Amino acid sequence: MSTVTTEKRPSNPPRQRKPPRVRLEFIDPVAESVCIAGTFNDWRPGATPMIHLGAGRWVKDLALPPGVYEYCLVVDGCNWSPDPRASETAPNPFGGLNSVLKVAGSA
Repeated sequence: MSTVTTEKRPSNPPRQRKPPRVRLEFIDPVAESVCIAGTFNDWRPGATPMIHLGAGRWVKDLALPPGVYEYCLVVDGCNWSPDPRASETAPNPFGGLNSVLKVAGSA
């Protein structure tokens, strides 16, 4: 008579995918600071400052899960405006516009 033993192998946890990276760019030659406020950071501009690259060029790379987000650029802490490079906008409750950012899932 033979016996069969089965060994329990430790299961590998499923690989977690990193959120897609999105780069936002903005040009303002006179801005002293530019931040991004949106649904992805609870509309807190200080949470997402853009990086000044010189010559008025500002950039920020964001790692966001797939979804639809609204945001505004906040220039010098007080001027909230939609991103001029955004292809889509949505009205906000203050009579202005928010930019719309759609992040697709990775294939």
